[in-house]
This record gives sequence, structure tokens and C-alpha cells, in this order.
Amino acid sequence: MPDQPGKTTGVTTGTPVARPAFYVSGRGDGGWRDWLSLLHPPYTAWHLSYVAIGASLAHPIRLDRLGWSLLAFFLGVGIGAHALDELHGRPLQTGVPGRALATVGIVAVAGAAVDGWLVGGLRLLPFIVVGAALVLAYNLEWFGGLVHNSAGFAASWGAFPALTGYYAQHWSISVAAVVVAVAAFGLSWAQRTLSTSARWLRRTAHDVTLSAKTAAGTPITLTAGEVLRPLEVALKAISWSLVMLAVGVVLAAR
Repeated sequence: MPDQPGKTTGVTTGTPVARPAFYVSGRGDGGWRDWLSLLHPPYTAWHLSYVAIGASLAHPIRLDRLGWSLLAFFLGVGIGAHALDELHGRPLQTGVPGRALATVGIVAVAGAAVDGWLVGGLRLLPFIVVGAALVLAYNLEWFGGLVHNSAGFAASWGAFPALTGYYAQHWSISVAAVVVAVAAFGLSWAQRTLSTSARWLRRTAHDVTLSAKTAAGTPITLTAGEVLRPLEVALKAISWSLVMLAVGVVLAAR
């Protein structure tokens, strides 16, 4: 909650927050800002960090394979998954044509698969198949939305990138990699918990008021923006902190 919430003796209603996400810069016209927003920059960086952290556990680290792994996840998650997600319901309210979203989504996921095949061939094939299936099942809500939940998100965008990043280094899995994957699962679960509430406040809620009283009995109210602020501050802080952590552990592993 904010340090100094607005004080009042009556009940006020919050106003809807204009942008569908704090990182959205698009105007809904299909321009370059809409395309940039589609990347969900802080969240894409967040999940690429898991790939790098997983790879850094393998010694010696292969920077070339780390680079190809990051490219594959950038294509599959940063571009492909987010394009398909926008196609399914327009959560970011962009003006990008549906045909363009579908084309970019399919090509990006296919590019990620080709990337994986060129790097690992049959050794990486199970990860390629599982990765593509997770992207499609989660973002298009296949199987009645079976994967489209907190556990599915945490496994798909947290644990899986960390394990793949490690495995692509030397074609093996260690206990340490599994432990880090569990940590990535938990962090991604927390991310979805925070972002789900933030999205609801930005995109759905139109009259939000949180009423309370201080210890002295003074009534206070918080608007939608005041309730939203700590959620998004936490999301921003964790996203960029994880990027710095990933850079640090990769540098240490060299």
C-alpha cells in the first residue's frame, strides 16, 4: 500500500487505469509501439533469465549454446507465445491484424523449434516438442484451459526454461538444475499471482475502493491506482533483479 494513502471521511470510487499493462506503450493502431508492447519486455526478460541461470549451473558454460537457447526462448515465448495470446482475446488491446498475429506467432514458434533442432538434434527433440506444446496449449487455452492456470504458467515459463537452459549445455540434468527449476516455478507462480490481480485492476475493475481505519479510528480509502501500485512495483523490481542475477551468475560461470 502507498505510504500516505488519501484520507477521507466518505466513500470514493476508484477510476479505471487507462493502459492494459504498465509496459504497454501502444496506441491501438497496429504501429511499432503495439508490436513492442506485444513482447511484454519485462516479462520476456524475466523468463529469459531462467534460461541463463539454468545454463550457468553447467560447467564449463558454453556461451554459444546459451546464446542459441536464449534465441529459441525469445522466439517461442517473447514473440510466438505473446502474439498468440494477443490473438486470443486481445488482452493488450493492440491494433495488430489477426492474420499478422497468427503468422508471426506460428513462424516464431517454428523458428524456436528449428533453432533447437540445429543445436541439439534428437537430443533436444523432447524439449522442442514439449516447449511447442506448452506455448500452444497455454496461450490458446487448449484442452479446456487445462494448462492455462498458475501451475501451468509456473511450469511452462519458469521451471521449463531453467531445465532447458541447463540441459542444452551438456545434454544432462543435475540435482542442482532441478532445485533451481523448482525455485523458478515458485517465482513464476508469484509473478502470475501479482500480475493477475494487476491485470484485473487495469482491465476489468471500474469501481474499486478499499476502505479501512487507522489505529486512531480515522477512515481512509484507497483508489484502484493506489491498490495497483505496490503490485506493479514488485513486478518491476523482481523482473529487473532477475535479469541482473542472470547476468551475474553467467559472468561468474565463465
